[in-house]
Amino acid sequence: MSLTKKRLRMVAVASLTVLVLIYLYKVVLTSTEISPSRSSSSHLLSNGVVEEQHQWPPTEDVEQRNLRIAYEAQNAQLRQQRQELLHTKEQLAHLEEQVRALQAATPRKYPKVKYLNYKNRKRILITGGAGFVGSHLVDDLMIQGHEIIVVDNFFTGRKRNVEHWLGHENFELIHHDIVNPLFIEIDEIYHLASPASPPHYMYNPVKTIKTNTMGTINVLGLAKRVMAKVLIASTSEVYGDPTVHPQPETYWGHVNPIGPRACYDEGKRVSETLSYAYAKQEKVQVRVARIFNTYGPRMHMNDGRVVSNFILQALRNETITVYGNGKQTRSFQYVSDLVDGLIALMASNYTQPVNLGNPVEQTIGEFANIIKHLVGGQSEVKQIKAMEDDPQRRKPDITRAKKRLNWEPKVPLETGLLQTISYFRNELARSDRFQENSRKYFESPDLQRSRP
Repeated sequence: MSLTKKRLRMVAVASLTVLVLIYLYKVVLTSTEISPSRSSSSHLLSNGVVEEQHQWPPTEDVEQRNLRIAYEAQNAQLRQQRQELLHTKEQLAHLEEQVRALQAATPRKYPKVKYLNYKNRKRILITGGAGFVGSHLVDDLMIQGHEIIVVDNFFTGRKRNVEHWLGHENFELIHHDIVNPLFIEIDEIYHLASPASPPHYMYNPVKTIKTNTMGTINVLGLAKRVMAKVLIASTSEVYGDPTVHPQPETYWGHVNPIGPRACYDEGKRVSETLSYAYAKQEKVQVRVARIFNTYGPRMHMNDGRVVSNFILQALRNETITVYGNGKQTRSFQYVSDLVDGLIALMASNYTQPVNLGNPVEQTIGEFANIIKHLVGGQSEVKQIKAMEDDPQRRKPDITRAKKRLNWEPKVPLETGLLQTISYFRNELARSDRFQENSRKYFESPDLQRSRP
């Protein structure tokens, strides 16, 4: 123990001695740097020239010393700027927390929603729920008081269509492609996911087929696992270019399986086949709606359909283009009528396909003139080359919907078109406004100067 204590004392003394020597060295160094008498001196040579002698440090001249001082000053300035930046970041983080707290404390205004107790409230999945028809279906089911889960990959759907529900306790939005499996707990499924306009479903035909086959398999598999009822949104396109008029649900159709529209037509036909295979084999509760031409607010402006094309061309005072001779016919239903039919079909016990459409038939030429009259302006109607495999007649037989669902369209064509025209006019104004603001920003002198 005594040896250990002696060693400790020796180490302590040695350490103290080293510290004292270091301190003395620093004192001498500092005094040498700040003393002008020690830092430099001059003496007069025999020729009268004054020679300056640098005594400490012996290797540093005046220029090097000035550079070192400038370097140290710059480092000090950088350290100060870093501290200011950190302080600014802390202030920004604090402000963000305050904004979030204010947003959380400020209640959002949602449309009024009916209260349902847990026995009557359903958890409903809507695939493609951010799209045109899906978003209107979301509105109706939310107002009824149900919990809604929207799944959409936003290929044609838009968040703007459902943004008024974001944050509501009964609403959930999931960015997901239904081609991939989904595992959630629900009571009902409305399977609306699929591009429905020719330019969109022809853009990627393979993807369209996948959505209507693999996507439908995933939806039906989910319905089987959780024992949910599922409604498949089919289409009047399963009838192709029909030889029977009007088209009843018993008509098998007249479809070109390798034409440009086949990816959508045959995809929906396979979707129906899968649905009834799951119903027979796995006892899944299936409903199938064959949807005819539908229009209304939230239609995609560039979806290439008759209604959106004609309204946009008329609003822009452009030529209204009619494919073919204009004698081909369509029937148009307003979106609120379709949503009523979908909900009625889901609530029913009827399992066979049901046509949902408007039995009032219009030629395309007549429809173009109706749009021109309602919009006004100086647009002319012009016929251009017909599209391949374009159906010549399309009119639903809705006898089954009337009998089984007690459903038929209620909104007159002119009333629905006026609502749709108003929506497109606002969308055009909004688009023009954003385009103008963007142009002003990117052409501003300040931005030009800031570019390298």
